[in-house]
Amino acid sequence: MKINKYVEDLKAKSAAELAQELVAAKKELFNLRFQNATNQLDNTSRIKEVRRNIARIQTIITQKAKTAE
Repeated sequence: MKINKYVEDLKAKSAAELAQELVAAKKELFNLRFQNATNQLDNTSRIKEVRRNIARIQTIITQKAKTAE
């Protein structure tokens, strides 16, 4: 249920907001990987969650581009 709410929130955003969200998610993923490499990361499952969120954002961006054609 939590994921469905997140996807619905993404679908309501504009293309510019989605691009901004994508950049933020990629920065978070970089920071998580850096923390993991230096053994400072406690919750390693967060990396998987952020990767999936990036994929979700990219999927919504692609869907919006297809419908705009």
